[in-house]
Amino acid sequence: MVIRGLLAAAALAAVTSTLHAQAPVERGKYLVNTIMTCQNCHTPKGERGAPIFERDLSNGLTWDEPPFKVTASNITQDKDTGIGGWTDAQIKTALRKGQRPNGVHLAAIMPSDFYEIITENDLNAIVAYLRTVKPVKQTTPDPVYRVALPRNVPPGADKPFTEADMADKVKKGFYLATIGHCFECHTPMGPKGRDFVNDYGKGGFEFPGPWGKSVSRNITSSKTAGIGDWSDDEIKRAITKGVRRDGSPLKPPMGYAFYANMTETDLDALVAYLRTVPAKE
Repeated sequence: MVIRGLLAAAALAAVTSTLHAQAPVERGKYLVNTIMTCQNCHTPKGERGAPIFERDLSNGLTWDEPPFKVTASNITQDKDTGIGGWTDAQIKTALRKGQRPNGVHLAAIMPSDFYEIITENDLNAIVAYLRTVKPVKQTTPDPVYRVALPRNVPPGADKPFTEADMADKVKKGFYLATIGHCFECHTPMGPKGRDFVNDYGKGGFEFPGPWGKSVSRNITSSKTAGIGDWSDDEIKRAITKGVRRDGSPLKPPMGYAFYANMTETDLDALVAYLRTVPAKE
């Protein structure tokens, strides 16, 4: 028991040391530009879906779903059309609670339901990085809400993780998959939102865009319908390079180029968690 306690303490110390080795802005930049793929939705797309980084985070994809029609907002530091006039607390409320400063709730396509889990340190880091984003003046079309959706937080993600949680490899993978809102895209959208109990990771959500139409695949541990029979390297290759098990290319909007910059340790944790996701056929 003493040895186990020492090992746990060492793991926690290693995780804490790694996280604190990065300055808040660096940590926030890493999260925003890799696993959270904020640019994938909030940055305009050009030919073949390539991000237009000159207008980074100034607005992007549009979704026309049964519950709503919305366009990803301008989250640059422009004070008129972006979030430059928001306080830190207002940005955090939008991230965690999905609520604008005027009280209007963001559409469920904004993964705020997945962001309750963000650690306090990471939340501060994300805001610190967003404060450095170049202001771009770009108005976003007004959202259309066809039905009021309740919050739908994935099971186990209803409160901020602690540094102790992050010391566990599978828990860390769950954290990354959650802030990366993997199961937002890989769980189908129904008339009342997503059913995380019955359809978690089942795939089938459609993404029209410059690339044509993509359909998210099953990423549960099912060996027939999911990725349960894939090797760790095959899963990592799909995530970071957009290549299927058979070698054929995957379509956007999955953010392969962003995931390619994740650390190997984070990728290992992510795969470790995906191995635990109950099979859905």
